[in-house]
Amino acid sequence: MPKISIKGKELPDSPIRKLMPYADFALKKGLKILHLNIGQPDIHSPIESTEVIKNSNLNNLQYGSSEGSISFRKSLCKYYLKNNIYINPENIIVTTGASEALTFTLNCICDAGDEIIIPEPFYANYNGFASASSVKVVPVISHFKDNFKLPSTNNIFKKITKKTKAILICNPSNPTGYLYSKKELESLGKIAIENDIYIIVDEVYREFIHIKNRKHTSILEFDYLNQNSILIDSVSKRYSLCGARVGCMISKNKNLISTAIKFAHLRLSPPTYGLMAGEAAINSSDNYLKEAKNEYSKRRNVLIEEIKKIKGVKISYPMGAFYCIAELPVKNAENFSKWLLTDFSLNNETVMFAPGSGFYSSPGLGLNQIRIGFVLESKKIKRAVKILEKALTIYKN
Repeated sequence: MPKISIKGKELPDSPIRKLMPYADFALKKGLKILHLNIGQPDIHSPIESTEVIKNSNLNNLQYGSSEGSISFRKSLCKYYLKNNIYINPENIIVTTGASEALTFTLNCICDAGDEIIIPEPFYANYNGFASASSVKVVPVISHFKDNFKLPSTNNIFKKITKKTKAILICNPSNPTGYLYSKKELESLGKIAIENDIYIIVDEVYREFIHIKNRKHTSILEFDYLNQNSILIDSVSKRYSLCGARVGCMISKNKNLISTAIKFAHLRLSPPTYGLMAGEAAINSSDNYLKEAKNEYSKRRNVLIEEIKKIKGVKISYPMGAFYCIAELPVKNAENFSKWLLTDFSLNNETVMFAPGSGFYSSPGLGLNQIRIGFVLESKKIKRAVKILEKALTIYKN
């Protein structure tokens, strides 16, 4: 029988989606599932983004520019300008979601066996992107008790070898909701400069900040890092356009961008309708993002308030994004999450979480943790927490 590649065999399963067979089982039993396991917003996309598709009179979907349409890239430049980020269209490569932007980035800067340093827990698919690019993830542990703040620079320095090509962070973080400060970014920038490596920052949740008197600082705001910094972004979460599959890779490093264009040529062009929807969303009223931000902040507060009522459960305090980590009074949160889908319901409903261990690459960490996405309306979040509370009582017995 023909063999499967070692790379394919070793590619890690997504902890976000690996429980889907158990969810399918629950649905077949007639249960309703409250999905707090995945970052799929239920907030409507901007009306402009759906209308532009409905009103499209295209009768031939031709290939577009490999870099993404110039009008889309100019719209992005205007958006970033509002946030004191000065770029031009030549600094941008539009990709099929932030996922492709990260894949392009890793393939541009790394050879097989090279390393990237990532504070953990981190977005689970970083493991997959690295594995698919034959790159080794070198984790630096951040701790629940510290609300997952950046590990000390000394700990990061210790991890750097001749094979280190970059430090990768998500700001604000998926899965923890931690918001890296300007000072922390400066410390990472110093490491990048001193070791002649890149700093990659995934900023897809940059608009969703929940702490008063705190603002998001972009890695592109540091001019002295122009040759070292790479910004990853997407319209998916910001405008509830996950299915549009439109992201971008941004850098002022011309050699990096010209190399990434070669990879962009291989996949020809990003999706036409996705670009149309994304551009319409970017140019929509600023009120859309303001209202979305307020709604996520409201949901965050409801989740924290309700979770704190459950004895034995601890919760991190997300400063941004729409996720947090909770520690449960169970030995194995993945087994508990499966049990919720196969053996438990309350009023014909159950809830689905993402097991925390899948957001670590160090074995044995996060076993009693879950990631919770506050992506459902407040009433559903309250119901989900009630289900969790009842389930934990029964599960312990």
